[in-house]
Amino acid sequence: MKDLTTGKESKLIMQFAAPMLLGNVFQQMYNIVDSIVIGNYIGKEALAAVGASFPIIFALISMVIGFATGATIIIAQYFGAKQMENVKRTIDTIYIVLFFASIVLSAVGIIFSGPIFRLIQLPEDVLPGATLYMQIYISGLVFFFGFNGTSAILRGLGDSKTPLYFMIISTITNIVLDLVFVVVFKWGIAGVAIATIISQGGAFLTAIIYLNKTHDIVKLSVLKLKFDKAIFRESLRIGLPSGFQQTFVSIGLIAVVWIVNLFGTDVIAAYSIAMRIDSLAALPAMNFSAALATFVGQNLGANKVERVRSGLISTFWMTSVVSFIITAIAILFSRSLMGVFTNDANVIEIGANYLIIVSAFYVVFSAMFVLNGVMRGAGDTLIPMFITLLALWVVRIPLSWYLSQHFGETGIWWAIPIGWFLGMILSWFYYLSGKWKTKGVVKHPILIK
Repeated sequence: MKDLTTGKESKLIMQFAAPMLLGNVFQQMYNIVDSIVIGNYIGKEALAAVGASFPIIFALISMVIGFATGATIIIAQYFGAKQMENVKRTIDTIYIVLFFASIVLSAVGIIFSGPIFRLIQLPEDVLPGATLYMQIYISGLVFFFGFNGTSAILRGLGDSKTPLYFMIISTITNIVLDLVFVVVFKWGIAGVAIATIISQGGAFLTAIIYLNKTHDIVKLSVLKLKFDKAIFRESLRIGLPSGFQQTFVSIGLIAVVWIVNLFGTDVIAAYSIAMRIDSLAALPAMNFSAALATFVGQNLGANKVERVRSGLISTFWMTSVVSFIITAIAILFSRSLMGVFTNDANVIEIGANYLIIVSAFYVVFSAMFVLNGVMRGAGDTLIPMFITLLALWVVRIPLSWYLSQHFGETGIWWAIPIGWFLGMILSWFYYLSGKWKTKGVVKHPILIK
């Protein structure tokens, strides 16, 4: 556990973000290794199938992720206020909700995966693989929620190192199983999904055994879990806007995939690969934002509002430097990066075009996420939700459609940074208003300046 309410802001945020970033890099390796194995040993149709599955999966789980986000903010604020009994009740409530949500969502995903893919007009040569992959992957949600919920709880307590260790083990297991199931056993796309479930399940169970023996607060005993209605309601108040935001973002991404699908299998495969690389490039901004959210939560819980601005400025400069480095790498090596996943020349060229256009604006994406991290940490998730949905649904999706009619798939790529610009500007103005300071769980007399 780490107290973020004392000490130099930049150092604390860097120390907290670094293990979390490394852990999420390993987590992204799940998807990247899957794509490399699929692209090189199965084919571009299977690659497109996996890529088409992820927006659907994300749409199913996003509301629960939002709830967990709200609960994590509550843990950070209670921990900052040293209200440990409330911390323990929040942890129990998180585990209970995540378990029942995983059962319901697994059933929904297995039953409706085929009809959903037909609804978004997935090409017939991609449809069977996408349906099979999603049905297997979604059946292991209990492990996915369990491990990611445990990691979120630990981050709320200021511990970003412990989840890293188990994520490294999980990723190595996934890589080995991918190669065994696909290359040796020839299980195809099903082998990739099964490898992911086994890896996530092993990480969750190993983490729980370790924490039950060593941790003072995070101890999972099924028979001793207690559901707290008040904390559940507070988690919903903070988490539902994030959940709705994630849900509508994922539905928006499905809408974008529908537009991409109109351009055929090569564009779908290129988009799937580029999104993998793009997701990896976005990790520094997302993890520094998450670290800042915990930092803000603990400091507002401790009534140290003055530290928030210093934390924001430090985080902005750190993410900006990292963003410029990643942009240079993505532009200079765009074709080489695409070539790791496939040897299809047309797919490589389409994906490289995506990377060159989108990566030039990573600094804008980082600024938007950092500002939203402050508001999330304060427990103010409603306005960021509206800003995100406005940038996506009013700007990016209509522009994707309009520009694609005139410039082909390149128009879809240009709509992405335009949406980021709007989101960053609106987030900055709301931050300046100071209204987010009054949204904390632990109430203090806070002056808006």
